[in-house]
Formats: sequence, structure tokens, C-alpha cells
Amino acid sequence: MRRSNQLKDKSRKLRAEGYTYSEIKKRLSREIPKSTLSYWCREVKLPSFYDKKLVEINANNREKGRLIALEVNKQKRQRFLDKLKNKNLHLVKNLSQRDKKLLLAIFYLTEGAKHPTTQYLKFASTNPEIIRFFLFLLRKSFNLDESKFRVEIMCRADQDLESLVNHWQSVTDINKQLFYRPRIDKRTIGKKTRKENYKGVCVIDYFDTSIQLELQLLGESLVRGYSSVG
Repeated sequence: MRRSNQLKDKSRKLRAEGYTYSEIKKRLSREIPKSTLSYWCREVKLPSFYDKKLVEINANNREKGRLIALEVNKQKRQRFLDKLKNKNLHLVKNLSQRDKKLLLAIFYLTEGAKHPTTQYLKFASTNPEIIRFFLFLLRKSFNLDESKFRVEIMCRADQDLESLVNHWQSVTDINKQLFYRPRIDKRTIGKKTRKENYKGVCVIDYFDTSIQLELQLLGESLVRGYSSVG
């Protein structure tokens, strides 16, 4: 009984100092029911700062709840994306030679330079994976003369030119001697590049009009063919 009274007195003292019931249980290292603490401390006068403290605690709890919800939603979305990826992965692994050429034609129809405005193959992107995949498809679809390639990098004034050339050379696997000098956008002089991983625009030229026309016409035929079916 004496021990119980000591626990009660300590609880009342902590409560008077502005501790919440949860904090009191932690301080005393005892799992005391909240109803019991409330009964013991029913006549305790709380300090003036207690209401403000409760507001701060509730705000912190809401923020923690928001962060937990964000993490749960992030994990849920990732599981959904992984499911979609695994569902379709076999399609990517089993591309035939025909599939690769059709993909290349669609790629070129959407992003490549068209004849007769440009009379050779020209494709550009800021995304290294897109450039890498385009060149993979191109090399698999045609017997190329690698000396016909040229690469131009369009970049901002504050970027390291040598670093950009090295980056895109590793992406394209095209001889560095076939790279033009990077072209700097004069509008960016004196302005800092904000995107940390921005590597400029990589422009791939391949001097062969026949391949350009073949891809362009194949892509157009695909679009017209399926449009007429619809």
C-alpha cells in the first residue's frame, strides 16, 4: 500500500510539472493504466504552458502520421510498379529481330529528324537510357558503318565540356574523334545549372539517307495501317 502511495505521489508531482500521462509512465518505468493516472491526478493543477505543449504534441503526431502515410503509400506504389514490371518483363526479354526494327521505326517517327528537312538520320535526347536503347536497336537492325556516326552535345555554359563528352561517349560507345565540339547555349551564360545530373542534349547523326527513309516510311506505314483498321 505504501509503495502504491509513493507511485501515486510521484505521478501527481510529475503531472504538476506538466508531464503527459504517457510521459509519466515512461519516467516511472511502469505500465500504469491511463484511467488510474487520470484518477490520481484529477485535482492536480496543470502549469500554464501545458495547453501550448499539447498543441505542439498533437502537431508533431499529425506530422509523424503524415510521414508514415507517405511511406506506406510509397511502398504500396512500388509494389504495384514491381508487379507491372514483372508481368511484362518477358516481352522485353524475347524481342525478335522484327520487333526491334519496328520499335526503332516508332522511336524514329516520334523523335527523329524527318526527310526531306534533314537528309540523314538524326536523333536527340537528354536521357542516356533512351540514347543507349536507340543505338542498340539501330545496331541490331542494320549493318552500320560506325565511321558515319557524329555526335553533338548541346549544353549549358557552366558545364564541364570534357566531362560531358566522356559521359556521352560511354553511353553511345562511339569513337570520341567522331564527336563535334559541344555547342553551348549562349542564353545560359552567367546562369547556374540547377539540375545536378543534367548532361545536356545528345544529338546522334548517322549519314545515311536510305536508313532514315526506311525507318521513317516504316513508322508512317505502321501508324497508317493501324489507324485504318481502327
